[in-house]
Amino acid sequence: MADLRPKISIIGCGNVGTRYAYALMMKGGVRQLVLVDLDRKRLEGEVMDLSHGAPYSSPVEIIAGDYSQIENSDLVVITAGKKGKADQSRLDLAKDNVDLYRKIIPEIVKYASSAIFLIVSNPVDILAYAAYKFSSKPKEKVIGSGTVLDTARFRFLLSKHCNVDPRNIHAYILGEHGDSEFAVWSRAMIGGVLFKDYCCICKRNATCQHDEELNKIFTEVRDSAYEIVERKQETSYGIGLALVRITQAIMNDENAILPVSSLVEDYLGINDVYLSLPAVVNKEGVREVLKIELNPREQKQLKKSAEVIKKVIKESGL
Repeated sequence: MADLRPKISIIGCGNVGTRYAYALMMKGGVRQLVLVDLDRKRLEGEVMDLSHGAPYSSPVEIIAGDYSQIENSDLVVITAGKKGKADQSRLDLAKDNVDLYRKIIPEIVKYASSAIFLIVSNPVDILAYAAYKFSSKPKEKVIGSGTVLDTARFRFLLSKHCNVDPRNIHAYILGEHGDSEFAVWSRAMIGGVLFKDYCCICKRNATCQHDEELNKIFTEVRDSAYEIVERKQETSYGIGLALVRITQAIMNDENAILPVSSLVEDYLGINDVYLSLPAVVNKEGVREVLKIELNPREQKQLKKSAEVIKKVIKESGL
């Protein structure tokens, strides 16, 4: 099998893995996709189905492979893991999925040691840290999808509330990808105007219940996954597109700033934990983590996220 470049391998091809593969096909930027999954029969069906769209997508070879066929991958995206239930937090999944990572990370390193690892399985901050520890790879080369999707949800809801294109809204959800995440209201901007200042000039200012609306927006962002899982048993389209955005930043060497989950060191007293902060992402992985200025409330919220994640890391035996 000749390797076409860029080459991306996906480990775990349930709904998230296949949605990502489909979105990647349509967006372009990859020449070879290797899909690996325990359910070989279903995997082969997914590859056949995806491949039949070749006349209408960018040129890409899609392979139903095994670990040996991920060799020379530029990027390995890991979506393998047990699914969360509607009433189950991401952190409740930690122990089982950490045990799974103990098995699969050595296999991935064996065949694709030079690849960047992009971790998607939940709880993503715990599992990104686990992949970093089990792989012994440089911290820059192991990235979690973090709050990239949460941030997209945040921007979308703000755009609806303010009637502004979401591409012109710059705002972040940071910390844990989960219940302790928080909105950085102090740094949110619309068209270069701080959100708090934009509210003063907004035409809806006289009738808008400001605090109530902002709380409602954040609550909807935080609880979106639970709401979607309750209705359709899984979430996959949004994360599939979010993963393509991260992939593009890596493959195109963009130096894009994205709130991925990466190893945090010496920031507000936080050390040796994966959580989401704005990070510069390029072909080397995470070039640097931006230690943005947070207000006192946000600093407290970030520290709480770090404590929550560290507690589960310890309980998971990492």
